Amino acid sequence: MTIEVIEPVLDQRTARQVARDTRKHEAMAQKRLTSKGATIAAVAIAFLWTIPTFGLFVTSFRPGADSQDTGWWTVFTNPDFTLGNYQAALTSGGTALTLGQSFLNSLAITIPVVFFALAVSSLLAYAFAWIDFKGKNIAFVAVFALQIVPLQMALVPLLSLFSRGLTINGVTIFPGFDLRDVDHSFATVWIAHTIFAIPLAVFLLHNFIAEIPSEVIEAARVDGAGHGQIFFRMIIPLAAPALASYAVLQFIWVWNDLLVATIFAPSSSLPMTQSLNSLSGTWGNQWYLQSAGTFLSILVPLIVFFALQRFFVRGLLAGATKG
Repeated sequence: MTIEVIEPVLDQRTARQVARDTRKHEAMAQKRLTSKGATIAAVAIAFLWTIPTFGLFVTSFRPGADSQDTGWWTVFTNPDFTLGNYQAALTSGGTALTLGQSFLNSLAITIPVVFFALAVSSLLAYAFAWIDFKGKNIAFVAVFALQIVPLQMALVPLLSLFSRGLTINGVTIFPGFDLRDVDHSFATVWIAHTIFAIPLAVFLLHNFIAEIPSEVIEAARVDGAGHGQIFFRMIIPLAAPALASYAVLQFIWVWNDLLVATIFAPSSSLPMTQSLNSLSGTWGNQWYLQSAGTFLSILVPLIVFFALQRFFVRGLLAGATKG
């Protein structure tokens, strides 16, 4: 009986040849996956989509008289710009608050809601992923199914809960709030936004946390770590991309919200969107101020997105590839 020894074939290519072959394969893949027609169509759609935004941006710098008499495109033949629209937008408003005051209210509403939603949802997602308890699958499906409930259906029950409280068998589970009380002006909005954010947040974070290798969790348990130590020392650092991704989405959703804050917040705590809604005047004759206020409201979400962009991309790509 003879044993045949198969010697491995060594790659005789030089580093330059490997790089050249790699570029060749990349070019072939790019040629197969791209189309000139699709590229031209995408550029055309992006251009058409940007024109209204660009026109609004130009209008925000034009004097009010020019904006009312001529279109924004006349700026190319008769350029006339001013920063007075932004100054007037910050110091005026159609409601009892100026745009500057409502800007601070939007920050006071949005930032706590993001932290509350992430804290509650990450704990629930960890429990559904790594803690065995009776009825876990049914509870997870129930939480996920809450996404199909329209937000508008929950507004009246929440108003009733906030004003009357919740009492079971004579025990007060949730005390009622006086919606006219300044001390509770933001509490009702925080609770409402957090409740509406939990179903989707739990679903997204659960999918990420459940993909963490079980060996890592088991090794921590062997070393004597409890659920609290595992969650704060392992799950939070490993799930940072997913948490940052959802933080960006939640920040933008709450920042742009008008319905929830209008219903639950008193007049002293209205957000920026409510002031923008009334900034154009009774008959819309000051819409150039609304265009300036719009770009002021866009500024903060842009800063948040670009600050967390790398985490956002990592969170979106997490789980797409393995190995």
